[in-house]
Amino acid sequence: MRTMAVDYGDARTGIAVSDLTGSICGEAWTIEEWNPERLSVKISEEAKRRDVDTIVLGLPKNMDGTEGPRAEKSRHFKELLEKESGLCIILWDERRTSVEAHAILHANGKKEKKHRKTVDAVAASLILESYLG
Repeated sequence: MRTMAVDYGDARTGIAVSDLTGSICGEAWTIEEWNPERLSVKISEEAKRRDVDTIVLGLPKNMDGTEGPRAEKSRHFKELLEKESGLCIILWDERRTSVEAHAILHANGKKEKKHRKTVDAVAASLILESYLG
């Protein structure tokens, strides 16, 4: 079975899925959807299609470890996703993943304007790699 990581966003959400052995990231992409209910359906369908048994949802914490409004949105989305998918949803500290994702894209020669299309997928990959490690 596979593990899926989700970098939840308001308009674009990054998704990463492990390989069959559950040891590395196998693929990553983004889903453009602003409606949380529709997004939870789309993610659940992708999880089922790929035989995912665990979903790791990024929990955005402040640098001092406290939680703000974004963390509350993630907790609410966790409930939606659990109901829709029937899977175990694990909240995972995602501090600095977006910053690291931008740095990775920049180091690989991607222009800043083009980061928006892929940064969420890279961030989801970082969440997944952190969880699997």
